[in-house]
Amino acid sequence: MSEDEKNGIDKVMSSYYGDDQVTAIIHLKVDTKEAEKVAQKVSEIVIVEDVFLVTGDTDIVVKTKFKNYNQLKRFLVEDISVINGVKDTKTLMVVTTFKERGEVKIENEEPES
Repeated sequence: MSEDEKNGIDKVMSSYYGDDQVTAIIHLKVDTKEAEKVAQKVSEIVIVEDVFLVTGDTDIVVKTKFKNYNQLKRFLVEDISVINGVKDTKTLMVVTTFKERGEVKIENEEPES
């Protein structure tokens, strides 16, 4: 992806999310022998809520919330990318939360007949 394409995506994401809070689920691909060290380092970052060492295509799953999209971007560049052993990241931004930590966030709204 070219630098212009990245800047275009950043502009779209910033305008879409603006100053709204962003919840992100971040998948980390790491060197297998460094997985526990990476998970520990990520766990030490104050803003991080949850860290899971998992099986499958992803090695570590991180959940965190940010004040806005720019804070998420800074987190990825300044905090995650500098950790030794991190090979790749995939960031999923939450659009709607239906249930979190056992608490229903959105009631099922069925139309009345």
